[in-house]
Amino acid sequence: MKSTAAWWKETFIYQIYPRSFRDSNGDGIGDLPGITASLDYLKDLGVETIWLSPIFKSPNDDNGYDVADYCDIMDDFGTMDDFDTMLAEMKKRDMRVILDIVANHSSDEHAWFESAKQSRDSPYRDYYIWHEGEPGTPPNNWVSFFGGSAWEYNEATQDYYLHLFTKKQPDLNWENPQLRQEIYKAMRFWLDKGVSGFRFDVLPLISKRPGYPALKEGAVIEPDTLAVYANGPRVHEFVQEMHQEVLQHYDCFTVGEGIGVFPQHARAYVGEDRKELNTVYYFDHMFLDRDPQTGAPIPLDLKAFKSVIQQWDDVMKDGGWNTFYLSNHDQPRPLSRYGDTENYRDESAKMLATLLFTLKALPFIYQGDEFGMENMHFTAPEQFDDVWVANQYRALQEKGGDVEEFLRINNIVSRDHARTPFPWNSQKHGGFTTADKPWLVVNPNFDRINAEAIKAQENSIWHYYKRIMQMRREDPVLIYGDYQDLAPEHSNLMVYVRSHETGKRLIILNFSGEEQVYTLPEEMTIERLLLGNYPDLSQEQAQLVIRPFEARVYQIA
Repeated sequence: MKSTAAWWKETFIYQIYPRSFRDSNGDGIGDLPGITASLDYLKDLGVETIWLSPIFKSPNDDNGYDVADYCDIMDDFGTMDDFDTMLAEMKKRDMRVILDIVANHSSDEHAWFESAKQSRDSPYRDYYIWHEGEPGTPPNNWVSFFGGSAWEYNEATQDYYLHLFTKKQPDLNWENPQLRQEIYKAMRFWLDKGVSGFRFDVLPLISKRPGYPALKEGAVIEPDTLAVYANGPRVHEFVQEMHQEVLQHYDCFTVGEGIGVFPQHARAYVGEDRKELNTVYYFDHMFLDRDPQTGAPIPLDLKAFKSVIQQWDDVMKDGGWNTFYLSNHDQPRPLSRYGDTENYRDESAKMLATLLFTLKALPFIYQGDEFGMENMHFTAPEQFDDVWVANQYRALQEKGGDVEEFLRINNIVSRDHARTPFPWNSQKHGGFTTADKPWLVVNPNFDRINAEAIKAQENSIWHYYKRIMQMRREDPVLIYGDYQDLAPEHSNLMVYVRSHETGKRLIILNFSGEEQVYTLPEEMTIERLLLGNYPDLSQEQAQLVIRPFEARVYQIA
């Protein structure tokens, strides 16, 4: 079964983290008018579709992923009028926006929970998940993604509620049809306003397993735990109901955050015959440079990386569609993670961009990657904002751990690297805000790594992104062409072919700081070089010398 053509397969998604994008009113926090003021920059880059991290009313325990009202705007970000203005300006520029829906849990400051926690007779009581238990003795050993027990005792009703994330993010009870209708009502509200779809936060977690089976002794968040939390018995029933009640009535795009979704699960969520989601994004490739026990950084296993891509391509060939990303609001900067910021900054950033836009997948680009934003160097634990890191540090203090090692690891892996404010220019705070202090410190390298400076440089990372995005948009081979890995066992090179009725493309990427030699298959003929990230674009035949972090895209016969 071949996948059908669709507008969302031919675009790419530019993710904006509103808190860190642009501050229009000088309070140190990015906002919706700041996004509106930046649309021409995005249009010039070639952006067509924008994903906004949560903008709904929230007390910000987890930066908006704790929603207090699904149909109102977070005070920090502006008003509904600001949203309507932003959306109108996007439509003037033929741009689309998708919103981040957090449907697994709400804020404990949502009116539903405010009522539910007061009395077992509350009409909203069954909107959440409650369990009997004595104070200090949680119902079972389920753990939160952010550390500690996933159960919190509620004194007023003398029982526990479930929170797979922070205790201020109680899980919603999707077994309750009234709760589901509330979520669908909110989705219609935004679709009727003219948004073009949704990214669903942790959607595979919405269906809980009956009886809440205990985890293995000493469990942490890892695949065995996710096997209990994710892909519950009614999840597909719920998502199909969502499609039937809401999604099928709009020309909209849907992507699920595929937490706990592995290749064997994916087709059930995104098969075109399933009537659920358009696509999901997976995490498998994000774990390959992390120690599975400690989470500490280790060298990337490129062969395993390529194997993950191949597995997901194999699964999606039968009527599904893939996504691919190297960064988002939950990941450190890809240039610092996979590239070489000291010796081959431009080359490695462009190589990674080539990977992103030439795989058979919908590309997701995160704000600032288009000009090579890098990881921040944090010098004290107090500089981090991420609740996940804060909980780690609290546990470290209780155990008397090594603060220097804590800093070393989090200066590589922390989510805050993606959340440092967007530097627009070399002015104070990178032009992000006129406030004395932004909500999170701006990376000190903003004086040289900012949108204005990099855009002004001929042949810069920014211009390469613009060029390759345009190239993908205009080339059906790079959108719909089949994928074939030619060098699955090579430790440093990715070499693959995209094949379509309109032509073939050969892509060669060097993930190392050393020259690599690649010999073309005998039956292959290079016709011309379409794109490369070195100024002197080599055209060798048969045996190719691939320079450090080099990327080449060939037209082949």
